[in-house]
Amino acid sequence: MSYLQTEIISHARKVCSLYKRSLRNLESWYDRRPMLRYRAVLLRARFDENKDVKDLRVAQQLLDEGEKELFSLIHYQPKKFTYSPGGVAYEREVAPPDWVLDYWHPMEKAAYPEYFARREQRKKEYIEWWEKTYGKPTEPSH
Repeated sequence: MSYLQTEIISHARKVCSLYKRSLRNLESWYDRRPMLRYRAVLLRARFDENKDVKDLRVAQQLLDEGEKELFSLIHYQPKKFTYSPGGVAYEREVAPPDWVLDYWHPMEKAAYPEYFARREQRKKEYIEWWEKTYGKPTEPSH
């Protein structure tokens, strides 16, 4: 549930987020670097015009207007980073879970004797900790 807000986000952080999302939106619209840089400079100038606003009501109104403008100009197919969620290579290489190592053949484990000795020791320590904290598991009665 990472979409739920769990902390208070400051106004400055909201402005920085709006700026970054606006800049990423520009990257989606302009593929040629000189035009992108020109638009990015114009965008930064618009943000710098209002950086000294002290009245929080006015600043909040400017932020709301900026959010609405970004929403109206958002790209129909935004660029995604390759390994980010939505990217073409997101979760392409899945990290295997730890229990897979339990099914290695003894000849495979023999190639890494120190690692597997330490792993077995830590598994025993974890089982001891678990039994001390939660008690021994009971057998289900049928």
